[in-house]
Amino acid sequence: MTSGIKAVAFDIDGTLYPSWRLYIRIIPYVLKNLRFFLKYSKVRSILHRTAPSGDFYEYQSRLLALELGVDNGVARNMIETLVYKGMMPYLKAVKPYAHIRETIQAFKDKGYKLAILSDFPPEQKGDIWGTRQLFDVICGSEELGALKPSKYTFGSLALKLELPPEAILYVGNSIPSDVEGAAAAGMKTAYILPFWRGLLGLPLKEADISFRNYRQLEKSVLN
Repeated sequence: MTSGIKAVAFDIDGTLYPSWRLYIRIIPYVLKNLRFFLKYSKVRSILHRTAPSGDFYEYQSRLLALELGVDNGVARNMIETLVYKGMMPYLKAVKPYAHIRETIQAFKDKGYKLAILSDFPPEQKGDIWGTRQLFDVICGSEELGALKPSKYTFGSLALKLELPPEAILYVGNSIPSDVEGAAAAGMKTAYILPFWRGLLGLPLKEADISFRNYRQLEKSVLN
C-alpha cells in the first residue's frame, strides 16, 4: 500500500484541523462581510478549474474586481485584508487534530521527507501547530500559480521534494482537490475520513489509505 514511499505531504485546511472548528468561529466575521465572501467563493471555484497563471494573485484580483465592480487594486487589497490577514486570528485559535505532531515527528524519525501543500498561504497558520520546523518543503499552491487539483501544482511539489510523484504520499480531506488531484499526478493518497464515514466504517475506495485519526495514519504508513 505504501511501498516505495519516500515522502509524506499534507494539505492543511480540513486535514490538520477539523474544518467545523474554524467554521464555528468565523460565522460572525463572514456574515459581517457576506457579499465579499460570496463573490470570493465564486472566484475560488473558477480558479480551481483554471490553468496555471504567471501571476496568480493578479488574476485572482481581476476576477474578484469584475464580480464586485471595483478596480483591481481595491480587490487585491480586500483579499489581503479580509482573507490572508483577516483569517489569521481565527486560524491561530483553532485546535488541530490530536496527535498530528507526534505522527509527523514519527515520519521524520523514519527518514521520510515531509512537505506542506496548501491552497491558502501556509504562513497564515503560524508555526503550523508546532510542526513547521519538521517540514522539508512548505508551499502554497497560489505561489505555484494554480490551485489544486492542478497536475502542475502537484508536479511542482514533486520537483521541490526532488522525488518522482509515485514516491510521495499526499494526505488530504478533499476528494476532488486532494485525492483525485494527487492521484492524477501519480502520487499515492491518504484521505482523512469525515465523521460519518468513520462512524459507518466506510473507507474511500479512490484513496490508497483511509484513516480516522493520526495514530491510524502513522500505523498505516510505518507498519
